[in-house]
Amino acid sequence: MIVFKMLELYQHDLSDIWDQDLDAHGDYGFMLDRFLHNENCKTFIFTVNDKYAGCALVDKSVRFPENELWMSQFFVMKKYRGTGVGRLAANHIFDTVRGRWEVGQMAGNKPALDFWTKVIGAYTGNNFTNAEFDNDRWHGTLQTFDNTKMDPVFKTVI
Repeated sequence: MIVFKMLELYQHDLSDIWDQDLDAHGDYGFMLDRFLHNENCKTFIFTVNDKYAGCALVDKSVRFPENELWMSQFFVMKKYRGTGVGRLAANHIFDTVRGRWEVGQMAGNKPALDFWTKVIGAYTGNNFTNAEFDNDRWHGTLQTFDNTKMDPVFKTVI
């Protein structure tokens, strides 16, 4: 399955800040079952000219109970980073799935922090919170925003 393969690349990209090891089969082994068989979980695949460019996983495993949606994983292939694909994909996901969002970046993941601060800032007109946490709920930065009353960024599906 293509999402599993992309998540293996994602986990490899993060292996310097996410303490994990390969299993006996040589995989990081991201557990996708809950995303494939749970209506509260959504899987997105991004393409450019019919070529796989990335993926995202959204669920409800929020860190704070006042929120509803969690960007569980978000990955853009290196070839497509810096091209706007990630921003377009994130905006499409936010337009498609409405609610009170949490988007987190692990401590030490400065490229992700820079990306999400810029993308969410532009998407919300800077109407979001950006906070650091180092507790049992989250270790890193967390952006929160509510897009339930916002106009969609896209008027048509991309």
